[in-house]
Amino acid sequence: MAPLGLSALRSRLSRGSSGKGWQPPEASWSRSFGLGWSSPFTVRYASNLDDGPWHGMPLGGFGAGCIGRSSRGDFNLWHLDGGEHWYGSIPDCQFALWEKQDDQVRVHALATEPTRDDSRPESGKPLSSWQWYPASTEESSTGTYAARYPLSWNHYEGVFRAEVSCEAFSPILPGDYQRSSYPVAVFRWTLTNPTTKPLEVSLLLSWRNTVGWFTNTDSSAEVHFRDDGSPEHNYAPAIGVGEGQSNRWIDGDGLCGVLLDGKRSTPLAEGEGQWCLALPDRLDGVELMRCSRWDPSGDGAELWQPFAADGLIPDSNNDRASRAGEHASAAIAVKLTLAPGETREIPVAISWDLPVTSFATGVRDLRRYSDFYGADGCHAAAIAAEALRDWRSWHEQIEAWQAPVLARKELPEELRMALFNELYDLASGGSLWTAATTKDPYGRFGVLECLDYAWYESLDVRLYGSFALLQLWPELDKAVIRSFARAIPAADATQRPIGWYFTQGRGRVEADRKVKGATPHDLGAPNEVPFDATNYTAYQDCNLWKDLASDYVLQVWRTFKLAPTGEDLSFLAECWPAAVQALHYLKQFDVNDDGLPDNGGAPDQTFDDWPLKGVSAYCGALWIAALEAALAMAQRLQLELGLDTGDEQHTFSGWLEQSRANFDTLLWNGEYYDIDAESGTPVVMADQLCGDFYARLLELPPVVSEANSRSTLKAVKEACFDNFAGGLLGVANGLRRDGTPLDPNGTHPLEVWTGINFGIASYYRLMGEGPTAEAICSAVVTQVYAGGLQFRTPEAITAVNTFRACHYLRAMAIWGLWATHTDWETIPGAQRG
Repeated sequence: MAPLGLSALRSRLSRGSSGKGWQPPEASWSRSFGLGWSSPFTVRYASNLDDGPWHGMPLGGFGAGCIGRSSRGDFNLWHLDGGEHWYGSIPDCQFALWEKQDDQVRVHALATEPTRDDSRPESGKPLSSWQWYPASTEESSTGTYAARYPLSWNHYEGVFRAEVSCEAFSPILPGDYQRSSYPVAVFRWTLTNPTTKPLEVSLLLSWRNTVGWFTNTDSSAEVHFRDDGSPEHNYAPAIGVGEGQSNRWIDGDGLCGVLLDGKRSTPLAEGEGQWCLALPDRLDGVELMRCSRWDPSGDGAELWQPFAADGLIPDSNNDRASRAGEHASAAIAVKLTLAPGETREIPVAISWDLPVTSFATGVRDLRRYSDFYGADGCHAAAIAAEALRDWRSWHEQIEAWQAPVLARKELPEELRMALFNELYDLASGGSLWTAATTKDPYGRFGVLECLDYAWYESLDVRLYGSFALLQLWPELDKAVIRSFARAIPAADATQRPIGWYFTQGRGRVEADRKVKGATPHDLGAPNEVPFDATNYTAYQDCNLWKDLASDYVLQVWRTFKLAPTGEDLSFLAECWPAAVQALHYLKQFDVNDDGLPDNGGAPDQTFDDWPLKGVSAYCGALWIAALEAALAMAQRLQLELGLDTGDEQHTFSGWLEQSRANFDTLLWNGEYYDIDAESGTPVVMADQLCGDFYARLLELPPVVSEANSRSTLKAVKEACFDNFAGGLLGVANGLRRDGTPLDPNGTHPLEVWTGINFGIASYYRLMGEGPTAEAICSAVVTQVYAGGLQFRTPEAITAVNTFRACHYLRAMAIWGLWATHTDWETIPGAQRG
């Protein structure tokens, strides 16, 4: 388990300790600048992704690609190719500050010293002439990094005479389906002279031209199976390729800057386009300097030497195209004098215009922001100009939508922090948001299940994980559900090997990719044809899963009933035929005609390493809730749209009556529900009554009685929370009644699934057990944010300090706690359509 004391709690406690100096904003995650981790979580399976703990908040709009800057100051996350991941520090992508008072000069690049340039890992120590910012120690702090998505802050202390801070953000605005897509980051620098003498300062931004880098050079994108049985494809971006790149000054209405360009194909290819570094064109009392080209492959002295000496950079406008093997960086700087006590604010914009994202050979889409800025990749400067013009308004809107959450002082601060920061995945979770069409007026949208399981919008995972999207960007939630509605009738008989059987030593077992009427597990992967080629995962045969149809039906009714934009009958009608087909398909697995689909013995539900046999509590409860939702849909569609749903109502009512008659008889043991009816597995399954939670959440008839629900929740709390790691880790998926493991080497039962925990906590809160809900969430949040997992929240953590599947979608389930705690209080802006 992660050690306590280095989490978001640190910022809460520190604010009350001295009352002096800069303090992290309320409900933010914070960490001393450059301070490392003594024992961060490490990956459970060697084949899974583990970049280490140096992750910060992402910058950039949904589906636009994003960049990330860590708490040591380096830019190291580059999610600029849709659905793909590249992590590495590029040291010349950096801010720097110079100051002079009398004869004393201080100058530092505003990151700790890098050990290598990850775009050129063989090149040795980078930029050896530069002076880097000193890292904090346990005894002494040189600054603080804080984040409350989509806002982040860097405050520097004890190094410069000037008081220096930077607030960075992108316009992530609920209900705004334009600006939330923008590929831009704003850096709001605040410089104050607290001394009694004038103070000269110069602020520098340097940036590498990376145009053309972020596209897969492996056209085959070959798929193979990892040691955990899951499929992955090869990704080989063109990192470091500079031929044809050029940089030049750009002056326009509202900005002065440098434009970074590159080769262009016809039509424009993935990775091609522009970057722009920009400052406002009207900054009084400053000296603006621009260096369009310098070579970052050496010691960096050509840029650093004049900057370190006088706060100047070479003022040049060299737009020569790079030759093969060359690298081209650009820089802008502003120099000014601060009078005693004076404060200056300097906004800087970094924008990128890379409008094309490609998938399988010949398959491509335009990003959503191209609806507003065109598809030719020539508008990075225009995007930056809008940012420099409107950033104050954007910031005010961010503060407005965050205000209701901040105002809920009765919620522990670390939970309010996580409500904001778990939204990071909508930007950096490989998100795909396409341009609009007549059929899809908001475009198509998807977030990867995670980077290790790189397929979009896994339906079982988003059952909990989409609570955030529903409450903040409901039209995107509808877009996802519509994609599933279109996919359910489709079929694909392509045979694929099922990975789980390899892990069991049972050889090659193949299955159809997608059976007609089966609800797909996911909306496809970035190396194929997302949204159209579904059911990408082949770890299990998802055509046999017993939860997916119910998950779909429940999400349709949930989004119809609870979207902040109000009830949308056209959406309900569009999704209805697929709901009928999905339920009929699932009913065929009721092998003994007791009204309840039977699990088949191989893992065939969201806990896909956990075999269930016969009727199960998890899938059975979801089935009953889904039938109730389907009946509610049918009645509304008939009453308000005149659709003839009489036959469906008759059929579903019959199934429901039979299911309810048998569920308790087969599974209730007097204290909680058995995991299933046939395996005899003696464990308390933590999420056994997810279906009852959903039924109650949607104000449908509950699946089980209140007495049985409360008895079950008591057993889950005692067995899987209180008696597992002392309640410090979270709720384990399944343990014996006394809290001991059935199998000490088990996979899923002994894991704490972050999103499942947030979902279960929402159930406790719905049933009026707020302290238990908060205790569960606080345990998980503390482990994640103390253990170096911030902004890469995994699916699972364990008691031996390991994790699995980082950047996981389901963790946004913490917004279920917001819904149940506040009775669906609307976040400002989300009601816009």
